[in-house]
Amino acid sequence: MIRKSLIVAAFALAAVPAFAQTPAPAAARPPAGPGLTLTTTAFEDGGVIPVKYTSADPKGVSPKLEWTNVPAGTVTFALIFHDPDVSIQKKLGDVLHGMWFNIPGTSKGFEEGLAAGPALPDGTVQAKNLRGQNAYMGPGAGAAGPMHHYTFELYALDTKLELTADASRDDVLKAMDGHIIGKAVLMGRFKRPQ
Repeated sequence: MIRKSLIVAAFALAAVPAFAQTPAPAAARPPAGPGLTLTTTAFEDGGVIPVKYTSADPKGVSPKLEWTNVPAGTVTFALIFHDPDVSIQKKLGDVLHGMWFNIPGTSKGFEEGLAAGPALPDGTVQAKNLRGQNAYMGPGAGAAGPMHHYTFELYALDTKLELTADASRDDVLKAMDGHIIGKAVLMGRFKRPQ
């Protein structure tokens, strides 16, 4: 009987979990910093885009954009400006208003009124929009319908994309895949005044 009690006691001690002892406190992690942020002085995030930055103005220009909290290791940025509220020919594609890639990782934003052309002075590649132009195409939703949500999507990448200004959005997204280390979104709403 004593032998049986000793075996039970030994089994019970072996079953005591290792965490029963008080572990040393883990080193406290500092709180995570803010993520990549995209802003503009032209309108509030989610606000109405002024006509000056749309195709309702014959001289419409691109808004000034700024980004902060850039992730460490950013080599380049890519920026896609599109209208997700439109389904072209009943398919998944929407309206691409502008696309820029190989924006230098040291860049802090774009000034107002980007020039047209396949390349910007800093080496940024300006791809073709829906109209086939290497340029910014301002929002242009019709007055009869609802407001559209025009979206700027900024991606921090750990690489430079080996693409030309003739690259499609699918080409750019495929090349970016696996290299995105940060993302920020800015949205503005617009429809043409009646």
